[in-house]
Amino acid sequence: MPRVNPEILVWARETAGLGAAEAARKLGYRDSDRASAAQKLAEFEEGVKEPSRSLLSKMAQQYRRPLLAFYLSQPPAKGDRGADFRTRAAARSATDAATLDALIRDVQARQSMVRAVLEAEDAAAALEFVGSLRMTEGASAALASLRTLLDVSVAQYRSERNASYAFNLLRNSAERAGIYVLLIGNLGNYRTNIATDSFRGFAIADRIAPFIVINDQDARPAWSFTLLHEAVHLLLGHTGVGNVRTDSAVERFCDDVAGEFLLPTDELNAVHWDSSDLNALSGQISDFADGKKVSRSMAAYQAYRAGRIDRETCSHLTAAYRQQWREERERQRARNREQEGSPNYYTIRRHRLGNRITDLARQMMATDALSTSKAARILGVKSRQVQPLLDSFGRSGGRRA
Repeated sequence: MPRVNPEILVWARETAGLGAAEAARKLGYRDSDRASAAQKLAEFEEGVKEPSRSLLSKMAQQYRRPLLAFYLSQPPAKGDRGADFRTRAAARSATDAATLDALIRDVQARQSMVRAVLEAEDAAAALEFVGSLRMTEGASAALASLRTLLDVSVAQYRSERNASYAFNLLRNSAERAGIYVLLIGNLGNYRTNIATDSFRGFAIADRIAPFIVINDQDARPAWSFTLLHEAVHLLLGHTGVGNVRTDSAVERFCDDVAGEFLLPTDELNAVHWDSSDLNALSGQISDFADGKKVSRSMAAYQAYRAGRIDRETCSHLTAAYRQQWREERERQRARNREQEGSPNYYTIRRHRLGNRITDLARQMMATDALSTSKAARILGVKSRQVQPLLDSFGRSGGRRA
């Protein structure tokens, strides 16, 4: 077996967003009288010791890299994750950036496998809507294309029971159109949660298997806006990671189209916004947003984009709503811990995956076109979890969670 370049070990750890101490702990090292756990790992990263095959296998698992990557002669150049439409880099930590890179690599690999199995089984059909739009056509044309793609009216959206059900309506429509919509906000556990300041969503604009990933660490009422925002990226043919409400012209365009879909300008103009009392305005926008089944921050932003409130007021309101959401989230988590009968692993997992990718795995496994191990890779679960997950979809019909 060829000797491992120590630089590869450092590169793999750092691009996984792990410090030396945390990585050493994940790999099973402990402090001792001889050396700390981090120092023990450093012996391999500095070339003092040669890593064993079993250690490299652990690293591959914890750093989320294929084993063969550790036998490269040099660390590879930074991978292409598509365009980066975000502009507020200062708000993003190095750990979040590395974790996001790992997440994007993982989703890109899964998307490639989906495309490959579709092509191998002659089930690949080109989706003409991907890349069918140009920004020069204007937001109105984009809005018309988006409405045609999803075939959902704002009245239908608002007729749903709550914001979660309204999101599921949009998601199901997007999946019927051929888009795989996944809810992912970490690398499999809460310790790798990625802040919404780093990303709210990203899109892979592929004509065979287009993907939209939504950061499920965000507030649920915000998911619909992100889905629509990323769907506009697909219409434009843009692969990349983005964030709403930035100074990027592309992001503003996607914001405006998604915002007009959910909150038409004429509705905003019909409301009297009293900005003289910030508390009263906050309550007014909250009630307005709740009635429309959109996030409060999104409603404030749309009011600003429509010229109904100024930027400073919008910033104050958005910060207040974010704090309210964090407090509500913590209260909900506390209630969930106290209650029995909370959703089990498979219920949560199937909701995050969506029906389209799970149905594909089920159908392809039934015809032996997909092995259990490959299905596990596509679904982002362990091999032993594939069948229970598919069975749970079969029992519930993939209904809303």
